[in-house]
Amino acid sequence: MVKRILVVDDSLTVRHQVAVALRAAGFEVVEAIDGRDAQDKLDASIAMVICDVNMPRMNGLELLETIARPMPVLMLTTEGQTTLIARAKAAGAKGWIVKPFRAELLVAAVGKLVGAP
Repeated sequence: MVKRILVVDDSLTVRHQVAVALRAAGFEVVEAIDGRDAQDKLDASIAMVICDVNMPRMNGLELLETIARPMPVLMLTTEGQTTLIARAKAAGAKGWIVKPFRAELLVAAVGKLVGAP
């Protein structure tokens, strides 16, 4: 069964870059433009979330704090503040990657968290 990854970022370019890398590795990708959109798309079929921090309507940390079921969440952001990283880890984030990112490292992190597609 192909693993579905929810990619949440208000940047179309970043969502596209992440989606291309994950699809090339065999994952299925669902895209969301912010935390509220992600809440609408987050269902039992989603294996993992990759999420930006700074977004309109609902940011990534707020989204992370609302996810009710255990699932791997990887933060992908331009932010590197230790307080934000600590808040994300306390809320259950499994990793923090700073943009710009290397596609192969992102795919490797996803594979480590959810296994092969």
